Amino acid sequence: MKLNYRKTFILGLGFFCISLVWPLYNFYIPLFLRNFIDSQFWINAIMTFDNILAISLIPFFASLSDRTRTSFGRRMPFLLIGIPLSAILFILLPRYTGFWSLIIILFFFNLSMSIYRAPTVALMPDITPAPLRSKANGIINFMGGLASVLVLSVGALLYSWNPSSPFWGTSILMILALIILYIFIKEPDIGVPAEEEKVSIVGSLKDIFFNDDKTTLYILMAIFFWFVGYQGIEATFSNYSVHFLSIGEQMGSIILSTFAGAFLVFAIPSGLVATKIGKRKTILIGITGLTVVFGLLGLVRVTTTFMTLPYHILMMVLFAIGGFCWASININSYPMVIESTTDDKIGTYTGLYYFFSSLAAIVGPLIIGFFVDLLGYKVMFFTGSASFAIAFICILQIKSPKDANTKEYLNEKSMTN
Repeated sequence: MKLNYRKTFILGLGFFCISLVWPLYNFYIPLFLRNFIDSQFWINAIMTFDNILAISLIPFFASLSDRTRTSFGRRMPFLLIGIPLSAILFILLPRYTGFWSLIIILFFFNLSMSIYRAPTVALMPDITPAPLRSKANGIINFMGGLASVLVLSVGALLYSWNPSSPFWGTSILMILALIILYIFIKEPDIGVPAEEEKVSIVGSLKDIFFNDDKTTLYILMAIFFWFVGYQGIEATFSNYSVHFLSIGEQMGSIILSTFAGAFLVFAIPSGLVATKIGKRKTILIGITGLTVVFGLLGLVRVTTTFMTLPYHILMMVLFAIGGFCWASININSYPMVIESTTDDKIGTYTGLYYFFSSLAAIVGPLIIGFFVDLLGYKVMFFTGSASFAIAFICILQIKSPKDANTKEYLNEKSMTN
């Protein structure tokens, strides 16, 4: 059984579209909001718009895509609607004329993004056998990492030239990626769904909470806690760099791009590592690393040097290590979730993955914003580090995970076929 690398790279263009948007959004929108609001808590509260909509709409669209049957496929219609709408609204973001115009554009932009996020991610397991999903997810996230590096590094230079240019460039790339996806990705025909095959997010949550096997529950709890730390720091870092470190937007964006760059480099290898040693061990290594990295970043100031390295190089090195660790976590967590269900519920469990990550992305910025307002920006990284430590404890509770990469799993599947 071999992975179709060409198709998987093309499929990764869907995640490329998603990942083009969020780094720019999460870095520059807090700076836009700072023109109107002084409190980091309230800035972060507004930054949770996308996740409030995500937690209510993404599971709905994910489950709906499981039941959708059209000549375009069951996932593709959501991409054909959501991506063009998002691209148009993204162009409008830096052209706001006041606080309320910015809020209105943010709302409708996040609404359009919610339409296609889960169906895009669910395309991967639709066309990829279970034993190959970590490898495929690594390639797809490689495409996402490439998008992040592109918009954070090149986007920073374009922004200094014209604040609207990175938003225009991103929107054009989104449309081009959609065209390529539409031409080359053909979804498998799985027939008309029977009435009894319909599943709900609420019903799936009940099954997970009351199931004697708590593996899926612990995975989802871990996802929640590590996204609390990750999303909280991401939403706050631009103001941290500008208003605490006083290093400016461009330097802050370049420093953050090293995280995305390291994630890009290790996206594919992390899937291969998980194939060899298992997803649980790989994730635990990543969580340990990020817990330490965020703790060390919390100690760095503009006056900090280490072995003659100035602060910005030191931060880049730490962020690069963090990117490697984040790849170990993020590449392998989604396959762990969908391997705990059946093929007819992949979209629904994709929605559950987004439900917990989006809930964390609401809570995380609020928690970190609260502590920043209370104690100052100096606590930002330490709060994130503590959240990853809790996620570590959750993963430790998974004693004997069924790993679709293992020989035991493959032998079991061959016996049942």
